[in-house]
Amino acid sequence: MRKIMLIVIMALIFFPETKRAEGVYSPERMEVDLKQIQEQYQLDVQIIGQTEKGKDIKAVKLGNGKKAILLVGSHHGREWLSSKLLMAMLEDYAAAYRAGKLVEGYPAGLLDQVSIWFIPMLNPDGVSIQQGDLSSLNVLERLSVWKMNRYSTNWSRWKANAKGIDLNRQYPAGWKEVMSDETKPAYRFFKGRQPLQAAEAKALVKFTKEIDPLVAVSYHTSGREIFWHYHNKRENMARDYGIAKKTAELTGYELTFPEKEAVGSGFTDWFITKFNRPGMTIELSYLVDETNPPMTVFSEEWERNRAIGIMLVKEANEMHNN
Repeated sequence: MRKIMLIVIMALIFFPETKRAEGVYSPERMEVDLKQIQEQYQLDVQIIGQTEKGKDIKAVKLGNGKKAILLVGSHHGREWLSSKLLMAMLEDYAAAYRAGKLVEGYPAGLLDQVSIWFIPMLNPDGVSIQQGDLSSLNVLERLSVWKMNRYSTNWSRWKANAKGIDLNRQYPAGWKEVMSDETKPAYRFFKGRQPLQAAEAKALVKFTKEIDPLVAVSYHTSGREIFWHYHNKRENMARDYGIAKKTAELTGYELTFPEKEAVGSGFTDWFITKFNRPGMTIELSYLVDETNPPMTVFSEEWERNRAIGIMLVKEANEMHNN
């Protein structure tokens, strides 16, 4: 009992109140931006599930096409730059679509054939923790995440959700084969006790099945690299490589090539094997260590990725028609 009391007292001393880090893109900022864009452009916003802490996970549809592609951001807490990028893409495309203009040479009217579903921030709980905002956690929960963070108050390295599960190691494709030193909840790399244990991953899988996208992309940070191959069927390799290559050419990112012993359990690994369609994991920013890329890199990453969504709409439409 004394030990428990000592830990509680230490926790209250270490972080009686939390203060969000400066220069970040927070879940609250995203909600404000999303509400403004939704009202301005009359977009379809759906709640696809709740996080482990009960926050709404939102998906936004842009376009009138019956077919769709899917873009997902912030599987990981420290990768919120992907959320800012997807929100910028949503607003930019929505304005072009309404005005009937081009996006980097592509007609926005393509969205009449294939829509884009955006899930800008899958893991808002993890993003809040990573940014040092523990205000939604009670004392015992703060103690729990502190323990998962190796008793450090350096929250900037946090990847997991609020339960200490790495969401991008939660998907059924290759889950059993994934090896990690993390055998219990932690700030990174714990794959969970079973696939789709985490509420966030479960919600994304359910929604993906419902909308049946032609292409799926999961944005991450960092390394400026594109992963596109996870046990792709031979008959799909040329098609998927062609789309990945165009993505690499537009972004200037490195394109990875198939490895015989590729390890799965990521969202796009599951998508590729489940749907037999193109899936990519795109890593934004130059390589950083266990933290988020700085906001100063955003302008360059936006310029590199601005055309990706509409290019994928065009590719998906041609793929569907063929």
